[in-house]
Amino acid sequence: MKKNILEKAGSPLPLGSTLTPQGVNFALFSRHAHSVSLVVAPDPERPEWIEFPLEPSIHKTGDIWHILLCNVSLELRYGYRISGPFDPGGKGHFFDPGRILLDPYAKEIHSPGWGRQRTCLGKEPCCLIDQHRYDWEDDRPLKIPLQDSIIYELHVRGFTQNASSKVTCPGTFRGLTEKISYLKRLGITAVELMPVTEFNENEATFINPATGERLKNFWGYSPLSFFAPKSAYSSDLEAPLNEFRDMVKALHRAGIEVILDIVYNHTAEGGADGPTTSFRGIDNTIYYLLDPWTRAYLNFSGCGNTCNCNHPIVRKLIMDALRWWVVEMHVDGFRFDLASILGRDANGQVLANPPVVEMIAEDPVLADVKIIAEAWDAAGLYQVGSFSPHHRWAEWNGRFRDDVRSFMCGHPGMVPALATRIAGSSDLYQRFDRRPCNSINFITSHDGFTLADLVSYNEKHNLINGEENRDGDNHNLSWNSGVEGVTGNTRILALRSRRIRTMAVILFLSQGVPMLVAGDEFRRSQQGNNNAWCQDNPISWIDWELATKNRGQLRFFRKLIHLRKSHPIFKRSDFFEVHEGIAEPATIPEIIWQGLHPGEQDWSSACRTLAFLLYGATLGELEDDDFFVMLNGSPSTSALFTAPAPSRNRIWVRIIDTGRLSPADFIDQALADKVECGSTISVSSMGCVVLQSVPMR
Repeated sequence: MKKNILEKAGSPLPLGSTLTPQGVNFALFSRHAHSVSLVVAPDPERPEWIEFPLEPSIHKTGDIWHILLCNVSLELRYGYRISGPFDPGGKGHFFDPGRILLDPYAKEIHSPGWGRQRTCLGKEPCCLIDQHRYDWEDDRPLKIPLQDSIIYELHVRGFTQNASSKVTCPGTFRGLTEKISYLKRLGITAVELMPVTEFNENEATFINPATGERLKNFWGYSPLSFFAPKSAYSSDLEAPLNEFRDMVKALHRAGIEVILDIVYNHTAEGGADGPTTSFRGIDNTIYYLLDPWTRAYLNFSGCGNTCNCNHPIVRKLIMDALRWWVVEMHVDGFRFDLASILGRDANGQVLANPPVVEMIAEDPVLADVKIIAEAWDAAGLYQVGSFSPHHRWAEWNGRFRDDVRSFMCGHPGMVPALATRIAGSSDLYQRFDRRPCNSINFITSHDGFTLADLVSYNEKHNLINGEENRDGDNHNLSWNSGVEGVTGNTRILALRSRRIRTMAVILFLSQGVPMLVAGDEFRRSQQGNNNAWCQDNPISWIDWELATKNRGQLRFFRKLIHLRKSHPIFKRSDFFEVHEGIAEPATIPEIIWQGLHPGEQDWSSACRTLAFLLYGATLGELEDDDFFVMLNGSPSTSALFTAPAPSRNRIWVRIIDTGRLSPADFIDQALADKVECGSTISVSSMGCVVLQSVPMR
């Protein structure tokens, strides 16, 4: 069969496999390799392989090995066999000619269905050529302004795998597409997909002690590739790229953007005892951070290795991957997992101006996409508010999460911090011409308790993860509301419901960009597991029956999202100019903080209450209604607030009261009760009341 294939020198660029008029060009970087062979399986139905040794005098330009194959089937699978020094403790090289390695630039990798053993990794050629042509039908980026965004974090498999989802293709990109009508009605503007590039879900070694079942890497924060979409997330294993594109196109038609949670801080190869599948065997000292003396892996990711992100070669790989996802897959943004690692140099030291961080922000192809940093790493580096001075970088605001949780647990001294978070975290983001939208506000994420569990558990319950409850964060800032876990106590259930809805009000009526986790809107629970990375079962799968069971809470979230989207006062483009006390009408302030009474503020440690008045008249051409929000963080007692006067001869109506049952907890303004100026309003413990100004009736 080899005699029918014509070999030519090929080109060093672009890297990866590329269709040309003459055939398929293959190009691979490896600086320290002694020899490289392209291994090809021309017919996926037959086991024969063909090896093409690359002659350096012909097939090497600088550090790039390359070859062009003519008359070759486009259905082929390929990989690389690379020889070189094996000296982990000396020079740090890990070359092993016994392994067949993945191309870092492969756009598709052969994969069996979800959960099936991946026998080809390291043993067979399994990279595929992206030969799929696709008709985008004039699909264009939505370019929704970040300040107008409402982000919905979800797991592609977990979103629809439960039979209650009632989709035809559960656990897939197509299954997600079938839920678009739900997403539209909820009102979110973007889905943030947990990792969708290829990973090996079978790599986990832990056992569920209750069942003896071997657990899986469900979340996928262990990339085999920075490019290839996970085939097992496709209903058609032969066409994952086009099914992903179909999903993006359908979401765009519905006005919903696609943000990818991407992992460039480490790979699936783990530490020295991990599997060699790609980078380690191609050029270990280039791709990973190594101790300069011992050559051991520096582990700032907590996963065994750390990518050498600011090396020019790795930087190019990252940039090429980002551009490919934008140009060829039409994604709208990226959330960078453990992004602080992007700021480390070859020795692991923190750089003042990391090249890759600046390149991402300044790249012209990426100029319109959203870039969001998880501004910390697993080694204790915490850069919330200081990840990058560039105005384009937004951040997961962990301070918002912690301060809101603390206030809603009744912790003392949290009123000043809560006010700062509600106002957009100017202490973190007002420098360097950044805006409130640089703050991605969240109370829960995939990592940690769900919102329902946050109000139902004091402690994590992770025994089924097989690590004797050692895994997962111990610092949850949660409160079980009086009883640990499931209860039938109506008083405690009412308190939990009230706390959930009050936290939702804080999230969606604060300045910044809100992020909601899929299922939190209808009280999805993980039974107290705050680290469900390995639970491919109903613990992690969304139970859609809860949308019916807890329809009142779902209604509350929908109406709250609609309220935010309808009023520019909740999504300002700049920070407040704060005035103390009540200002004169000629100088109406943008926001006024108060305690229980107008003109009085209480920032003391003992205080558990906070109210604020937003004046819509200060928005200029975007003139809006006034809103008065009252929050009671007391665990046990109600609070009496006195409302100040609204502006422009308007009157107050009570639109939100989390102390009431659905549907009375959220009333349309046309039907809402009038609140007389100067009257007192009772706010339940852990509750919230929101007044909106309307023209006099």
